[in-house]
Amino acid sequence: MSLTGVSLFDLVIAGVGGQGTILASDIIGKAAVREGLPVMAAETHGMAQRGGSVVNHLRIGCEFGSLIPLKSGDALLALEPSEALRYIEYLSDDGIVLVNTEPVLPVTVTSGLSSYPDVGKIIDYLEQRFTVKAFNAVQLAKEAGHVQSMNTVMIGAVSKFLPISKNVLVDCVRESVPKKTVDINIKAFDLGRLQA
Repeated sequence: MSLTGVSLFDLVIAGVGGQGTILASDIIGKAAVREGLPVMAAETHGMAQRGGSVVNHLRIGCEFGSLIPLKSGDALLALEPSEALRYIEYLSDDGIVLVNTEPVLPVTVTSGLSSYPDVGKIIDYLEQRFTVKAFNAVQLAKEAGHVQSMNTVMIGAVSKFLPISKNVLVDCVRESVPKKTVDINIKAFDLGRLQA
């Protein structure tokens, strides 16, 4: 930790309402605190209940502000492909993007009023600028036992890059999810970790 305000690790988590973006941020934040690291966080989720954009800034090892400055994030954890594009300006040139390739289609797309961008083109664009780990976290969550464990798949994926031990993260997952889903979420974490 530096007195200049530089963090040990700056993580942007982006998704849409209902994907568990805030829970993912809470789990990682709790794990960092348990490791004795200072954590600053900020979240935006105004229209999240309607499938709107949700973004969390999580600064691990920082004591001087919760918002990540533009072009300085270490990682972008995108639970939805188009949300990776929306918040990519926060990532540093040597940052990593971990992106779920399964889109959440808004009503305007499902009703035929608009079209969703080609996911392959989104990934290609990101790969031209950054290191990218792209995978279908929804499918991995289904393999783990339930689609709602997708956010835990993503936590597992980013876990290899965080300054937090795997065991502490797993303990925080175990304590934060409903008891009847603990085994599913631990499996989801492990499947995600294999993607990084």
